[in-house]
Amino acid sequence: MSLFGTGALGRVVRSGVGRRRVQTVVIAVATMMAVAAAVIAGSLIVVSNAPFDHAFAKQHGPHVTAQFDPAKVSAAQLEATKRLPGVTASAGPYPSTTISPVDSEGGHPPALSLVGRSGPHSDVDDLDLRSGRWATKPGEVVLSASFKSPLLEVGSTLKTSDAADSPTLKVVGFAVSAGRTADAWATPGQVGALASKDTPVTRQMLYRFDSAGTKAQISADREKLIAAVPSGALLGTQSYLDTKRAADTGAAATIPFMVAFGVLGIVMSVIIISSVISGAVGTSLRRIGILKAIGFTPREVVRAYVAQALIPAGAGIALGVVLGNVLAVPLLEDTEQVYGTASLTVAWWVDVVVPAVALLVVGLAALVPALRAGRLRTVEAIAIGRAPRTGRGQWAHRAAGRLPLPRAVTYGLASPFAHPVRTAAMLLAVAFGTVAATFAVGLTSSLNAVGSASDPEDRAAVTAVVGGPTVPGGAGGGVRHMNPAAGSDSPPSADPAKVRAAIEAQAGTASYYGMAKDDVTVAGISGSVQATLYQGDSRPGSYEMISGHWITGAGQVVVPTGFLDRTATKIGDKVRVTFGKDTQTLKIVGEAFDTSNDGLSIHADLADFAGAKPQVFQIEVKPGVSPAAYAEKLHAVVEPMGGDVIANSPSQQEGMIIVLDAIAVLLTLMLVSVAGLGVLNSVVLDTRERVHDLGVCKALGMSPRQTVSLVLASVAGIGVLGGLIGVPLGFALHGFVLPVMGHAAGTNLPPSILDVYDAPQLVLLGLAGVAIAVLGALLPAGWAAKARTATALRTE
Repeated sequence: MSLFGTGALGRVVRSGVGRRRVQTVVIAVATMMAVAAAVIAGSLIVVSNAPFDHAFAKQHGPHVTAQFDPAKVSAAQLEATKRLPGVTASAGPYPSTTISPVDSEGGHPPALSLVGRSGPHSDVDDLDLRSGRWATKPGEVVLSASFKSPLLEVGSTLKTSDAADSPTLKVVGFAVSAGRTADAWATPGQVGALASKDTPVTRQMLYRFDSAGTKAQISADREKLIAAVPSGALLGTQSYLDTKRAADTGAAATIPFMVAFGVLGIVMSVIIISSVISGAVGTSLRRIGILKAIGFTPREVVRAYVAQALIPAGAGIALGVVLGNVLAVPLLEDTEQVYGTASLTVAWWVDVVVPAVALLVVGLAALVPALRAGRLRTVEAIAIGRAPRTGRGQWAHRAAGRLPLPRAVTYGLASPFAHPVRTAAMLLAVAFGTVAATFAVGLTSSLNAVGSASDPEDRAAVTAVVGGPTVPGGAGGGVRHMNPAAGSDSPPSADPAKVRAAIEAQAGTASYYGMAKDDVTVAGISGSVQATLYQGDSRPGSYEMISGHWITGAGQVVVPTGFLDRTATKIGDKVRVTFGKDTQTLKIVGEAFDTSNDGLSIHADLADFAGAKPQVFQIEVKPGVSPAAYAEKLHAVVEPMGGDVIANSPSQQEGMIIVLDAIAVLLTLMLVSVAGLGVLNSVVLDTRERVHDLGVCKALGMSPRQTVSLVLASVAGIGVLGGLIGVPLGFALHGFVLPVMGHAAGTNLPPSILDVYDAPQLVLLGLAGVAIAVLGALLPAGWAAKARTATALRTE
C-alpha cells in the first residue's frame, strides 16, 4: 500500500487532483513560486553569510601575507621560513612592486600592487582565473576582477605611469584572490623591469598557520617570522582577519532583508495552502458525506485531502527547485563580482532542506482542514452539501443594498460575508502581498539613497588636482594616487593658492572647496585614522548626517558611527588628533553616514592643522556651463602650474546596491504572484458555488459586463482592507529591518535613508492591495461572464 493508499482511496485522490484543476494548478504554482523564492533567498544567505570564509577556504588563502626587503634577506633564508613551527603551507617568494597606471582614456585607476607569478595556481592563494588567460610574457598583466569594467576589459591596455615613455601593459585576464594578496599579476621578469628607485622590488611570501583564528595568534605567527629573518628584513604583513572583517561587514547587511522575505514567503505559503484545502473541503461536503456513507474511515478521508495537496505541491516543489537554481545563477554571479570571491553556486543542502521544509509546511497546512473533513458526520455532510449556512451574510446584502451603487456591485460587495473563513484567508494573502510590495519599494528606495549618500565628493562637476598622496576624482570616480616624489612618474604638485586663484578667475565657477586626505592618529585608537580635511564651504560635499551637524569652522570634527563605537565617545565630546607634529583637540559636532575605512575616519577643517594643504578642489559650475568645456579651459591654465583638471562622470550605482535591488524586485514579484493565486482560487470556489445564482441573474437580464463587475466587486473590498492592513505592516517592517541592516554594516542610518516613503506613494501602495485582488479575480470573472445561462441554471 502506498502512502495515500491504493484501490478506492487512490481513485478518490486521483479524481480530486484531476477534477479540481484550478486547485491543483494553484497549489503547484504557489509552492513553485514559494520554493523558488526560498532557494534564491537561502542561497544568497549562505553566500552572504561570511562569503570570505567560503572563498578563502576554497583558494587556501594565506593567513599572513608578508613583504620582505631582498637587500636584507636572502632567498635561502626565506625558504627556511617555510619550515617554521606552525607553518602548514606557504608560497613564494614572489617579486612585487607598485605601479600608478593610466588607462587608454587617460583615466587614472588606483595605484596597483603588482606581483610576479608564473601561474595562477599554488599551494597557498590558488587564484581563480575568472576570464582570459594568465600573463606569460613581458607586456602582459592580469588584473583583479574588481577592476573589470566597460572601459577595462580583456584586451585593454594600461600605461604604467604618466611618463611619455612608460611601458604599456596589455590586460590578458582577470583573476580573484580571496586574500587580496595583490591588485595585479605579471611575469616575475616584468615586475623587476617596472621597479624603480621610488617603488623598489620587494619579496612577497604567503603563509598558512595551524593557529590563526585570532589577532593574538596572528601576532604570535608574525613574531615567528620576525625572529627567523635579519632585523629590518620584514617590511610589513597583512592579516587575513582584516580582509575578512571588511568582507563580512558588507555581506552581513544583506542577511536581515533576506530573512524578512523568507518569512513572508513561508507565511504566505501556509495561508494559501490552508485556504485552498479549506475551500476544497468546504465545497465538497456532500462528496465527503458520500465517501463516508460507502465505508471510508475518517483517517482515509484525511489522507485523501492531504494527498490532494501534497501531489500538486510535490510537482510544484520540484519545479521550484529547478526555477530557483536557474534564477539564482545570475544573482550569484553578480554577488561574486561584488564580494570579489571565488565562484559561488547554490549549496547542495539548500536544494535538500528547502524542498523538505516546503513539503512539511504543505502537509501541516493541509492537515488542519483535512481533519475537519474527517470529523464531519456523514448525515450532516450529505444534508448540508455545498450550500452555505442559511442566513449567513444576509445582513451584508441588506446593508449593501442601501448603497447608491448598481445592484451587481452591491451583490458582489456583500458576497464575501457568506464565507468568513475563506474571506479571511484571501484578506491575509492580499495583506501579505501588500506588505511585500511596500517593504520592497521602501527597501529599494533606501538602497538607492545609500548609493547617493556614499562618496559625496563625487557629486562635484569638476575636480582640480593640486597633488598629494591620494586624491579623489578621475573619469570613473574612485581614488587617483599620485606620488610627488616619484619624479617623472607623477605630475609635480602645484601651488594650491595659485590653483585657487585660477578657479576663482575662471568664468562659469559657481562654488568650490578644497580637500585633502591623509592619515592621522587619534588618542585612544591604535593605528592610523583616515582624515578628510576641508577648506572653504564644504557643504556641497558633506556626508549625510545621522545626528548633529556638518563642520562649520575650525575646532570641529565630524565622525562616523564606527568611530563613536570604537572610542566610546558621543557628540559634544572632544578628541585629540595628531597630523604630523601638529596635535589639536577637536569637538565632535556630528555623526556622519560614512562607512569608509571600516568606520575609522574623521572630517575636519583644514585650518585646524598648519601643515595641511588642499590636494584637490571640488568645483560646481554655473547652470548651462558644460563641465567638460569648463575643465578643458581650466586645465590649460592649471597644467603649467603642475596641476590637472578633470570633468567628473556621473557616479555609477554600486554593484551591491544593484544586486540587492534585483533580489528585492524578484522576490517581491514572486510573493505578489502567490498572493494573486490565492485570490484566484478563492474566487473560483465562490463563482462555482454561486453558479446557479449567476444563472438566475443572467436570466433576469444581467449582462456579461455586469457579471464581471459583480465578481470583481466581491474582491474589491478585500483588496481595500488588505491594502489598509498591509501598507502599515510593510512600513513597520521597513523601519525594523533597515536599522538592523545598518547595524550589521557597522553604522547607524540617517533620516534620508530611513524616511523614504511619502504620502502619495503610500496611497499608491495601498491600491496595490486592490490591484492584487482584482488581478487575481480577472480570470474567474471572465469565466463567469462567458458561462451560458441555461448551463448555469442546470447546475445545482
